[in-house]
Amino acid sequence: MIDRAQLTLRIRRALRRYLDLLTQLLVVRQLQPWHENLAKRQVKSPKVYVRDSGLLHALLGIRSERELLTHPKSGASWEGYVLEEILKTTEPDGAYFRATHQGAELDLLLMRKGRRVGIEVKRADAPTLTPSMRIALADLKLDELNVIYPGTRPYELAPRVKVMPVSEVPGLGA
Repeated sequence: MIDRAQLTLRIRRALRRYLDLLTQLLVVRQLQPWHENLAKRQVKSPKVYVRDSGLLHALLGIRSERELLTHPKSGASWEGYVLEEILKTTEPDGAYFRATHQGAELDLLLMRKGRRVGIEVKRADAPTLTPSMRIALADLKLDELNVIYPGTRPYELAPRVKVMPVSEVPGLGA
């Protein structure tokens, strides 16, 4: 007879194998967490994204733009789409996310040519500077922080913080 702890361990190992297989098949992306010796407790598990937003929408049963815009996973779908576009076009030296158990989060940290570029993805008409963005700028010593949104007009939120339309992603960090 197998006990509950052994069963849980077996299930976790099987899930890890399947997740790794899906990653190797380029179906999902596992974005690893960034760790530094900070006093804050940090999330240590990878963030998992379905790399093809069309596949994600099919799996969620989303059949129209209207359904997508009202779906609870709409923001996560947008974030995954933008993340994939950024990683395709920028070819960074390293890509991570950062989250603390206190709630501070950065969607994407790119290491590129010795620079640290932070990315926040917001599905909002007019993103604003958040406490998480301020914390990321200070704690991670970011050279710049870009907030990607579905709008059309780029603007500056604060020193080293720019809001830019997703259409400008190919020029990101250039």
